Amino acid sequence: MEENRKKYLKLLARRFPTEQSAATEIINLQSILALPKGTEHFLTDIHGEDEQFLHVLKNGSGTVRRKVESVIGERKDAAYKRLLTTLIYYPKEKLELIKEDVPAEELDGWYMEALQYLVEVVKRVSSKYTRSKVRRAIPEEYRYVVEELITEKEEISDKERYYKEILYTIVDIGVADSVIITLCNLIQRMVVDHLHIVGDIYDRGPGPHLIMDRLCDYHSVDIVWGNHDVVWMGAACGNIACIANVIRMSVRYGNLSVIEDGYGINLIPLAAFAMKQYQKSDLSCFHLKENNRGEFFDMSEVESQMYKAITMIQFKAEGQIIRRNPDFEMDDQLLLEYVDFDKKTVKCGGNEYPMKDCDFPTVNPKEPYAFTEEEMQVIKQLVYGFVNSERLKKHVRLLYEKGSMYKVFNGNLMYHGCIPLLENGDFAHSPVGGKDLYGRSLYDYLEDKARKAFYSKAGSPENERGGDILWYLWCGPKSPSYGRSKMTTFERLFIAEEETHTEKKDPYYRFIENDERIAGNILKEFGLEGEHSHIINGHVPVETKKGQTPIKAGGRVLMIDGGFSKAYHAKTGIAGYTLAIDSHGMWIVEHEQFESKEEAIRRETDIVSDNLKVEDFEKRVYVEDTDNGKRLKEEIEDLKELLAAYRNGELE
Repeated sequence: MEENRKKYLKLLARRFPTEQSAATEIINLQSILALPKGTEHFLTDIHGEDEQFLHVLKNGSGTVRRKVESVIGERKDAAYKRLLTTLIYYPKEKLELIKEDVPAEELDGWYMEALQYLVEVVKRVSSKYTRSKVRRAIPEEYRYVVEELITEKEEISDKERYYKEILYTIVDIGVADSVIITLCNLIQRMVVDHLHIVGDIYDRGPGPHLIMDRLCDYHSVDIVWGNHDVVWMGAACGNIACIANVIRMSVRYGNLSVIEDGYGINLIPLAAFAMKQYQKSDLSCFHLKENNRGEFFDMSEVESQMYKAITMIQFKAEGQIIRRNPDFEMDDQLLLEYVDFDKKTVKCGGNEYPMKDCDFPTVNPKEPYAFTEEEMQVIKQLVYGFVNSERLKKHVRLLYEKGSMYKVFNGNLMYHGCIPLLENGDFAHSPVGGKDLYGRSLYDYLEDKARKAFYSKAGSPENERGGDILWYLWCGPKSPSYGRSKMTTFERLFIAEEETHTEKKDPYYRFIENDERIAGNILKEFGLEGEHSHIINGHVPVETKKGQTPIKAGGRVLMIDGGFSKAYHAKTGIAGYTLAIDSHGMWIVEHEQFESKEEAIRRETDIVSDNLKVEDFEKRVYVEDTDNGKRLKEEIEDLKELLAAYRNGELE
């Protein structure tokens, strides 16, 4: 036996120390291959809409409702099925309302009926999984009871009395609520096998931290980084420009509570600095804030002062990044140095424009990107707050551990923004890093540097360069996460002429509308070929009300950003898309607006959804056909080799 192989088998033998244990595992893994593939659920561009996100997660994009309908059929009316579905989504809250409405003398009967139907639904949604996987998903305190209910068959005469006695006793001893909550949570857990987040968890909405809390506890998830995620990652790594962008957007969208209350970061030093330096400053460009519905409101004076103060810190920090990274090729965004404070104009794109505001008390015209001493004090305190927030650290660690720039999974390619292309459709080469990077190599290089921002020693060259790369991913002209020629924050704030506000989209977005060849080239670049491979994309909202469709390039590209954020609902005409893939096919779910959790619980309203069929598989897909199936087959071969080594005496 080859020496290295023998060492590997000895390590494997620690897990399976006997011939019998190795044989048992082979039987187990081989049988798993014959199970139907579990359901994959895809969401993108959540943008802090925690209530809508959590509801879509609970209902599995309508999967729970379909399961309830198929299980109950005509035995109960639509009203009861709505009640049961709402109970599955929000068991604790809905039970409280039910106990208020159902007469006390009828409550035991209601419990019995609900328990029986819930058990039937659990049986249906768990039928794709091994008994051991279902067992692990059940809380230990009710594991025996729930296992008995979902594995025994009431219709078998020898077990009928036994089965019903379990239900009677659950109700009789007063634990029906706890068991119902356990069953409902189990349904939510079983209805989706794996969750994919295709970028942009952060910004706009009020609850990105609550979404991240849920993802930290989710049973199986991967995340593709969006540009709104990487800027928060950069902030957590201590990059000043990323921190400034995060704070500016939080002020802009009225979400400072996410930073202060959600992540416990102290903004009082910034507020005190802003009130002192900008108390007499022109704040006319900084007085409006936008809520998560896209409605504008006047800011308080302190908010306006903070908004302007952090914006100027941002422009200075960005100027420093651009100067120390000439390979970013972003000199056209160095605008502070072209402000003429006497004429109140700025040179931009070769033209001179009047400025709406050039009252910048902290900017030295001779050194426009230099921080003042007071700014440096504020920056140090902000960096300390972001780097040492335990909750933010936990969330960003999840983004690194479960996330990446792109993901190849079961024959599909996921990324958030775009693959930079030239006007002729060829891959665009990037100057970043002084290398000839494009397509997959560009993604891999940027991800490697982004990881070093988090895992390298604070203050090291790798940490600094990695932080700069995270900022570049947020807004750089060849950034695949951003996909536009430039970010015109300065121009939109200070220049009235809209010609300077143009953020030209990468040619990618033109080609993917109808060009199957380009989509095929991109898939091939990432090692995927065949008619059943797809690009799953986010970042740019599909305007359904204008007749746009999320299914592009002859079905090869699925653009599933339908405006999950409430601010985009008027633009897109819907409240977002999600994608689901099960063992039979794949479909896009088009969601209407979600009012609130309270409305869903009290009035039993769900997100009304329409399904757009993407593909019906010619034959059912089993675990053996998936990426996990390939890994299991490799494990089986290794175990067979271990078994042979035991049997021929090469290993004891």
